[in-house]
Amino acid sequence: MKLSAKTIILLGLAALIALAPIFFPSSYYFRVGSLIFVNGVAVTGLVILIGYAGQISLGHAGFAGIGAYACALAPAHLGLHPGLAAVLGAIISGALAWLVGRPILRLRGYYLAVASLGLGVLVSMVLSNEAWLTGGPDGMAVEDLGLRGLLKDIGLNLSNTAFWYAFSGFVLVVGAWLALNLYNSPTGRALRALHSSEIAARTVGVDVARLKLQAFVISAVYASVSGSLLALQNKFITPDVAGFMHSIEMVTMAVLGGAASVPGAILGAAILTTLPQVLTVFQEYEQVMLGLVMMLVMIFMPRGLLPSIMRRIGGRGE
Repeated sequence: MKLSAKTIILLGLAALIALAPIFFPSSYYFRVGSLIFVNGVAVTGLVILIGYAGQISLGHAGFAGIGAYACALAPAHLGLHPGLAAVLGAIISGALAWLVGRPILRLRGYYLAVASLGLGVLVSMVLSNEAWLTGGPDGMAVEDLGLRGLLKDIGLNLSNTAFWYAFSGFVLVVGAWLALNLYNSPTGRALRALHSSEIAARTVGVDVARLKLQAFVISAVYASVSGSLLALQNKFITPDVAGFMHSIEMVTMAVLGGAASVPGAILGAAILTTLPQVLTVFQEYEQVMLGLVMMLVMIFMPRGLLPSIMRRIGGRGE
């Protein structure tokens, strides 16, 4: 039986997540792995927005901040379980994306990028300045999710780092499965038509405004889930999660690996999450080396790292 490309990607991702710990020399690598998966969730959402729909956002860290602070604020003030708080954060992020997306998605090019940047900056400023609620720049604590205790009761006793590695990896696989299913669906095909040409898509009956908004809302929910995962595993959160640099990191990860490819974007997240750890040997030159690597990839592999490699393996040039 011939497996579909989607099935191969998902099985390969799940196998990699399951087998990688065999080669981990210490628990530190579980921590790095879980951060890769958290970033992978966010960039998978950006694949839908940038790669499928062709829209750019420089403020998606704002939605990550909403998801993160929902996990801190809702248990403290509403008495919600942290897991339900993460769901609430995703709902709030989706609703905000729907409200804000309706006017800003009428813009194109760098106008849209600047408008989305403004949204992210606004969220970051609220989280930093409203210290009476969010703790301000000092941040605030996040309650434990409590799933480790339940797993222990059934005989599965995982360390904290191993649990978050497994849990974040599971969420990433689910997120990738949803995004890959969307790709070949009627909505996914309409989004890709929109990416190629808004005018042509509108001519054949595609509701351009509705599809743009859908992609923006879906990607916002992915970013919110990513922020919630980060807050829950760190058990502490600061406004940096919603900062401008985090938004830039998300977009860079997606573009580096391949903005139109789910596995490519996840690869980009893995590279940009682990590369700073590797480049610590260069100390003060770390940022320069990181920028150089990114420039070389963008110059010689403009489609992104993974799509370019696959094209070369297939014997096709850029």
